[in-house]
Amino acid sequence: MHSLRELQAAFACAILEQDSSRIDGSVCGGNGRERLSVYAGNVYHNLREALRAVYPVVDKLVGEGFFDYAANRYIHDHPSQSGDIQRFGYTFPTFLEHFPPAASLAYLRDTATLEWLVHEAFHAADHAPFPLSLLSNLASAECATLRFELHPACRLFESAFPVLNIWEVNQPDAMSDEVVNMDAGGDRLLVRRVGFAVDIQALTAAEFGMLQALHEGQSVEDAYDRALRCDPAFALGEFIERRILDSTIVDFDL
Repeated sequence: MHSLRELQAAFACAILEQDSSRIDGSVCGGNGRERLSVYAGNVYHNLREALRAVYPVVDKLVGEGFFDYAANRYIHDHPSQSGDIQRFGYTFPTFLEHFPPAASLAYLRDTATLEWLVHEAFHAADHAPFPLSLLSNLASAECATLRFELHPACRLFESAFPVLNIWEVNQPDAMSDEVVNMDAGGDRLLVRRVGFAVDIQALTAAEFGMLQALHEGQSVEDAYDRALRCDPAFALGEFIERRILDSTIVDFDL
């Protein structure tokens, strides 16, 4: 007699492998192969559509047939590890990087990564605005030791490809004749949720360095040093003010 857990594990494996011989025939009853194919078809379809919802630009770039082929392989090789469907597909960009049929599309991994970050930012936790009254009570001498906290719905991403332009020209409302200049250079991006939408901002090297350092938990002083290495004219006060007002920075500690 198998335990319920063992039966569930065997059934899940049979669905992913689409192989009815992996389970006892009594589980599916008569016509086990036909019954299993119905379950497997529904599971693969639902997971493919979950991936397509997160990666619409990738879908558009490679075409429906290619996307379905890649998605089926991904579902088989990387079964969901969570009961939350919103978490499924977070390793899809890495999968695409090593997927032989996509080898000629060097930009595909980073494009997919940007799409995942958009998805992740949309579903991230919210946070109250920055407590300005608390900051005003701090002595100016303490400011260098502050460690600012970024909003939970903020993500930072750096790519060697013009992924923002790739993402923009493949949006539903984009002009169909727009062409991406792949020689335009890479992007440093801030992905953040604003209200009920996700905004993607291009950053300078100094802005990106500053935010990345703050995200890593570094002090304002150390983060500022990183920004200055990119741009000796970097205006710290203006940057901090702008990022507090747009809720990129939402809290701090000493």
